[in-house]
Amino acid sequence: MKRKPSVHRERGAAAVEFALVLPLLITLVLGIIEFGHLYNAQIVITNAAREAARTMAITNNSGTAASAAQAVATGYTINVTVGACTSGAEVVANVTSGVGLLTGSWLGMPSTITVNGQGAMRCGG
Repeated sequence: MKRKPSVHRERGAAAVEFALVLPLLITLVLGIIEFGHLYNAQIVITNAAREAARTMAITNNSGTAASAAQAVATGYTINVTVGACTSGAEVVANVTSGVGLLTGSWLGMPSTITVNGQGAMRCGG
């Protein structure tokens, strides 16, 4: 007489499958979180560059432009470079910042990633 397969033999299968899939799920979730963090940093740094270009176009003072960019990018250590502003020409501001990863350095990833932003505005406009 044949016996039906027992449910007890497959009791640990779900735990083994979960243990195999869990590292992939954790990596996926951490990757999504890191991407969102870096995307937000990119937006903030780009807005800081736009503000630096706008301020330079209005005031023609690179110190004021750098201060305006830092006011926008609170929480980030930024490096601001602003071109010269002549009436009718376009001034370009570049902002760079090293953004630390939330998960730190793992799997060969660097612990910080450089994010660049650029803004342009016509001078005297």
